[in-house]
Amino acid sequence: MVIGAGPAGLAAAYAAVQHRLPCLLVEKSRQVGGLSRTVAHQGFRFDIGPHRFFTKNQQVQQLWEKTLGEEFFTVPRFTRIYSQGRFYLYPLKLGNVLAGLGPRDSAGAVVSYLKQRAWPVSVHSYADWITRQFGRKLYEIFFRDYTAKVWGVPGEYLSPDWAAQRIRNLSLWRAIMGALASRENGKVASLVEQFRYPRHGAGQMYAALAEKVKQHGAEIALHTAVGQVRHSLNRITSVSLWGPRDRQEVPVSNLVASMPITDLVRRMEPKPPDQVLRAARSLRYRSLVTVNLLLRRPAALPDQWIYLQSPDVQAGRLHISRNFSPAMVPDPRLGAVALEYFCSPGDYVDQAADSTLVELAKADLDRIGLMPSTDVLEGLVLRVEKAYPIYHWGYDKHLAVIRDWLAGFVNLHCIGRFGQFRYNNMDHAMLTGLLAVRRLLGEEVDPWAVNAEAEYHEELPLGRAAAPWGGLPVPAARPEERPCAVT
Repeated sequence: MVIGAGPAGLAAAYAAVQHRLPCLLVEKSRQVGGLSRTVAHQGFRFDIGPHRFFTKNQQVQQLWEKTLGEEFFTVPRFTRIYSQGRFYLYPLKLGNVLAGLGPRDSAGAVVSYLKQRAWPVSVHSYADWITRQFGRKLYEIFFRDYTAKVWGVPGEYLSPDWAAQRIRNLSLWRAIMGALASRENGKVASLVEQFRYPRHGAGQMYAALAEKVKQHGAEIALHTAVGQVRHSLNRITSVSLWGPRDRQEVPVSNLVASMPITDLVRRMEPKPPDQVLRAARSLRYRSLVTVNLLLRRPAALPDQWIYLQSPDVQAGRLHISRNFSPAMVPDPRLGAVALEYFCSPGDYVDQAADSTLVELAKADLDRIGLMPSTDVLEGLVLRVEKAYPIYHWGYDKHLAVIRDWLAGFVNLHCIGRFGQFRYNNMDHAMLTGLLAVRRLLGEEVDPWAVNAEAEYHEELPLGRAAAPWGGLPVPAARPEERPCAVT
C-alpha cells in the first residue's frame, strides 16, 4: 500500500507497477497531486503555490519527460523580491541590489557584509545563517519579514537546517565571484534561469502519472482516509481505510507512507511509547492559504512569482499563472494572480471566511500598488493544512526519536515532504518514492538520504557547464523482479 497520491506517492506507485507489484494507492482528497495539484475554476487553472520542474536527477527528469512528452515545455525563469517599493532580482545579484538600495543603504550593506567576512557570527539559527552569507543589513531588508510571514516566528527561532537545505551555497561572495567570472568569460555561470513546466499546470503531470499507474494495474482510492495502522512485532500488518461508502481493514505486506509522519505515529496501533508521542506533538507545521483572483485584464508583470518582503501586506508571495503557461488562463484578454498566506491553527487567516480573505487579498494588491483591486472579477480560496514543516529549534531531536522508533518496522518506508518532515522539492520527493520501492526490493538505498548532502538544487557550479537535465548519474538498474507486493 502507498499512502498519499502526491509526487512522492505517485512516484512510488509508478515504480511498483514497473516491477509488476500489486499496488493500492490511497489519497484522502478527491484529486491527485498533493501540494502540486492544479485546481480548475471557470476555465482558469491555479496551482497550489508556484511550482517549477527542475532537477539534477536524470531518472526523475526522464520520468517527467516520458509522462507528458510535448505537453512539457521550457519556461524562462524571472522572479523578484518586492521590498520598500522596489523590485530586486531573486536570487540576489550584487549590481541589482546596490542599484536598488541607493548610496546610503548600499554602503551600509557593504559594511555589514565586510564585517561578517572579517568577524563571522556563530551559526545557531536561520537568521545567523543568512547573516553570515549576506550580512545583517541584507538579512533585514530581504529575508527578515518574509521569514516571519511564512513561519510565524522570527528567523532567530528557526534552525539553520532550513537555510542549509534550501539555499545551500548561495551567498553574496559567490554572487560577486559569479559577476567577475561573467565579465571574464562573457557569460553567466551561476544560477538556473529556466525550468520545465506542463502546459496545463503542475497538476497535469501528476494526473497523467496517475493514469499511467492505473493502466499498469494499480488501484487508486481517492477521498479515502487512513484510520489505524496496525502492527505486530516489527511489521506493519494492516491499515484501516475510511472510504466514501465504507470502512475496511486492508492487510499489507509493505507500507510506503507519504502522510505526515506525526499523523502516522498517532494512528499506530498498538500505540507508540510515550516519548515517541511527545516527540510527534512537538513537531509543528504551517498551513497555506492561496487566494486566487480572476482579473478582467492580464497582470502587466513579467514575473512567475514575487516575494512580498514588505511588512505592510500580509501576503508572503504573489504568482502569476499566465507567466507559467498561457493555457492557465482561458482568454488572452483576462488575467489571474494568486496571493499566498501562511497560517497556524486558530489564527486570523486560518479562521477567516473565504470572502474575508478575498477582500484581504484585494487590499494587499492596493497597498503594494502592483495592480488595482478594481481589476478583480472574483476570488477562489484554496486551503492546505500542514503544508510546511517548521524547522524550529530542537525539531531534529524530536524527529530523531520518531525515526528511531519507526526504523524498527522492516516493511515501513516513509517518503516525501510530509512523510519525512523535510521541506523537499518535487524532484526530491519523487526520488524518495522511487528509492523506497528499490529498498523494499532488497537494494541498499536510503530514501532518507535524499537532499541530505546534495548541493543546492538551483545552483550550477561556477566555471563548469551543466550536463543536460542536471548531470547526476542515472541510478543503478533495477533488480530483477521478485515476488514482493506493495499492498
